[in-house]
Amino acid sequence: MSGSRPFANALELLRGASLRPTRQRLALARLLFDKGDRHVTAEQLHGEAVAAAVPVSLATVYNTLHQFIGAGLLREVVVNPGRSYFDTNVSDHHHFFIEESGKLVDIPGDHIAVANVPAPPAGTAIRRVDVIIRVEREPV
Repeated sequence: MSGSRPFANALELLRGASLRPTRQRLALARLLFDKGDRHVTAEQLHGEAVAAAVPVSLATVYNTLHQFIGAGLLREVVVNPGRSYFDTNVSDHHHFFIEESGKLVDIPGDHIAVANVPAPPAGTAIRRVDVIIRVEREPV
């Protein structure tokens, strides 16, 4: 992707996902994807947008993140009810969740084997299996 213009990568990404490149989508895509693979909450991204003088509401951030998920640009990782991270790495992988810091760390997909997965309910199909391994610091 070309990096000569500030929004060139974001514009190419959105067009490739058939999303209309609105000003807010472009700004949020740039904040999300110009820093490599990362895990962010909607609140963290909103804070980054505010710090970058991007006029966007938290509701718009959530809506845009879910549009990016629908377009295959992001994955949502739900670590607890009401606590989600948005992952720019959409490849097959899993996560360690460090409980004290709330940090997610990627685990390559081929490092975990899931066995004995039950058949899904009638009329459904398994789309993906996500493994989240919760870890804590050992007492010293």
